Amino acid sequence: MEELYEQYKTLLFSLAYQLTGSAADAEDAVQDVFIKACDVHPERLEEPKAYLCKMVTNRCLDLLKSARRKRETYVGPWLPEPIPTPGADTLDAVVRSDLLSYAMLVLLERLTPAERAVFVLREALEFDYPDIAEALGKSEANCRKLMSRARGKMGIGEEERVSAEPAGEMWVRRFLAALEKGDVDSVLALLAEDVVLLSDGGGKVKAATRPIDTRDRVLHFLLGLMAKAPQYPKRIRFELAALNGQTSLVVREEDAVSFVAFLHVERDAIQRIYIVRNPDKLTRIPEGELA
Repeated sequence: MEELYEQYKTLLFSLAYQLTGSAADAEDAVQDVFIKACDVHPERLEEPKAYLCKMVTNRCLDLLKSARRKRETYVGPWLPEPIPTPGADTLDAVVRSDLLSYAMLVLLERLTPAERAVFVLREALEFDYPDIAEALGKSEANCRKLMSRARGKMGIGEEERVSAEPAGEMWVRRFLAALEKGDVDSVLALLAEDVVLLSDGGGKVKAATRPIDTRDRVLHFLLGLMAKAPQYPKRIRFELAALNGQTSLVVREEDAVSFVAFLHVERDAIQRIYIVRNPDKLTRIPEGELA
């Protein structure tokens, strides 16, 4: 069992994280599964990858059902927990590693637990429909319907390749430079007309409790944040870090992480800005990895 754990723990964590959007829940799911797997008859583990993925998926479905009830009373928008990008030696653990991008995780929140499970198993791990049906205890036809519904809710065509390209380092640097200078024209030039900003404070720190939309409102909010920075008693520091397979902006007050921001760019403009302020979701943020 220790050998299986070392071989599959990264794969299973990636699967669980994509299913739940929570690193803490993903770790719990993987630990629970391996504890239960100790009692599984060896014959049932002849194909350990498929069996363990099935166990993790079903554990995460239970967690998602519970999480949905909690999120109904969550203060403000709920955003996924950021995680450091897996190292190069673990990229084969998730066949479609681009699906760890933050924008994709946010899109996954539109789905029911069953739709999300089918989508992740199919797109991230490239499972065949018979294997998905076996993992979920559903018919193959039902799984195909769930996949079609998931694509529809996410605005992805039936034949369209699923992808959520994150903003590159250049975009993040341009965005930060314009904000630091207070250059209104430069910031406006980077934002799409229909840009939306989501801020997750979880009711534990100050954050916008509703999505902020339109370019003018988002600009006003961002410049307001920058204007308040000199008023903080602690030194504010900006870093670029590799999180969720993309370059993100990390803001620290002394050594504590204040928030993490992700940009999503489409059609050469920033379409979405995600700001995670809930301190419970910032415990895994490392020191900035980029200069």
